[in-house]
Amino acid sequence: MSLSPYFFYAGNCREAFEHYRSVFGGEFAMISTFSEGPSDMKIPDGEADQIMHVSLPVGSSMLMGSDIPSTMGPPSGGSEGVSVAVSANSREHADELFAGLSDGGEVGMAMDDTFWGAYFGTCTDRFGKKWMVSFDEGHG
Repeated sequence: MSLSPYFFYAGNCREAFEHYRSVFGGEFAMISTFSEGPSDMKIPDGEADQIMHVSLPVGSSMLMGSDIPSTMGPPSGGSEGVSVAVSANSREHADELFAGLSDGGEVGMAMDDTFWGAYFGTCTDRFGKKWMVSFDEGHG
């Protein structure tokens, strides 16, 4: 079993995932646009090159996303109470991930040692997605 976060965007999925690829490294396992979908898909003019699906392997997980065509309304809410937790391989790795994810976004809690023994920080990236980055020396 595995869990894979799936993010929805209002036209900037490609930009977001290019950013995530620069942070996490690797290559897209899949990236397709609405223009590659079935011919009977009703996609508004100017939106055919938006992302229908993208997947980026991150460690043993998969980060996935899609744009939502304007005819379907804005991406659904409900993510206000959700954060994606990322476990780094070292303190330095945690700092690199945090710097990349928080670049242009907002730091909630700067990376620091915590009372529960982890090196930990939180941020909201420039695309509005919330992240928790940690390194636990006992589990790293």
